Amino acid sequence: MTFARKAFKAQVPDWVPLDIDDTVVYSGIAEIALGSALVLTNKKHQKTVGKVAATFFTAIFPGNISQYVNKRSAFGLDTDGKRLGRLFFQPLLVYWALKSTKNL
Repeated sequence: MTFARKAFKAQVPDWVPLDIDDTVVYSGIAEIALGSALVLTNKKHQKTVGKVAATFFTAIFPGNISQYVNKRSAFGLDTDGKRLGRLFFQPLLVYWALKSTKNL
């Protein structure tokens, strides 16, 4: 979120109305907050946090699609095959967020 944003910028779709740099910072803050909440939340709020995390992972999926469609290399995803393969891991993150918080 400070100096290594270039790779993250490759995932921001062109249609996002915010500044690309701001989008990277805001999504980074959300990821840190959600990750922390998944680890630290009490049982009472566990299901809610899992649903919010799953929703977030779903909401950022268009960024992964954009990276693939626009052939933007980042995070070692420097071929169409690697970028396409990554698309199949996002649903696993959604599943993990729900399963680990007993929503499934």
